[in-house]
Amino acid sequence: MTINYELYKVFYWAAKTGSLSQAAKALYLTQPSVSHAIKQLEDSFGLTLFYRNSKGVDLTPEGSVLYSYIEQSQILISLAEEKMAALKNLDSGELRIGGSDSLFKHYLLPYLEDFHQKHPGIKLHLNHGTTPEIISFLKEGRIDLGVVRMPIVDPQLEVRESFQLQECFVAGKRYTELEGAVLSLDMLLQYPVILFSRNSRARMAITELFESYGHKLKPEIEVGSVELLIEFARKGLGISYVTREFVTKELEEGSLFEIQLDVKLPPSHVGIMIMRNMPLSASTGRFIDLVR
Repeated sequence: MTINYELYKVFYWAAKTGSLSQAAKALYLTQPSVSHAIKQLEDSFGLTLFYRNSKGVDLTPEGSVLYSYIEQSQILISLAEEKMAALKNLDSGELRIGGSDSLFKHYLLPYLEDFHQKHPGIKLHLNHGTTPEIISFLKEGRIDLGVVRMPIVDPQLEVRESFQLQECFVAGKRYTELEGAVLSLDMLLQYPVILFSRNSRARMAITELFESYGHKLKPEIEVGSVELLIEFARKGLGISYVTREFVTKELEEGSLFEIQLDVKLPPSHVGIMIMRNMPLSASTGRFIDLVR
């Protein structure tokens, strides 16, 4: 049996107020419209739902059974409407972001702090991983957006460029004889090189660059975090390939210095990744606007 939801709403207000005129007032209807709606509902069930009394109307036993169910549904609908309003106004909800630890720490942190201050009711969930992992998280619905290094070529995804980073090689005091010198790629390879893990975008990009010049890049040490790249270089374990913006403090204080090369290292582009042709939640859209 399919019955118009509006009939249930009229029934609910008539039962709640005990008055057809009060129900009409609450629903901005005429009293004859309310009476007609109730008759339609009674005809659909083949049951009498109300009987008249001196003050208005009261429920029959069958009407009381129906009201016990309709009342619960009306409460849930009201709660749902309140929840939708809260989500629209960013008073509640959640925002799930995927990205690398280094991007969270060195770039996104101020935006996350700003967003949290403006919308404290939104719960932030940060999922860290490599670019392939972040892509999987997004497609599986585990995150709302990803912050990744470009390019990303996938028809299911839309990537909006957000900012640009510059990669560089850095070394610590153990290699001070290289400070100020300009090295060729061949000369650089005479020293131990420290690289990020194989499945990172930065690692793939620098490997391709060396191959384009006819060199094979074989790292002495591989690590899984930017912090280790920085610390190993500071300790003199080798020359690390890092994002310049992530070692600003170390370069300024002199614990690291940048290795100058006779070839230009291309910048890397970072973008905000979302599912293509999928509607954004209010919190996701607001955060993307903030970062851009």
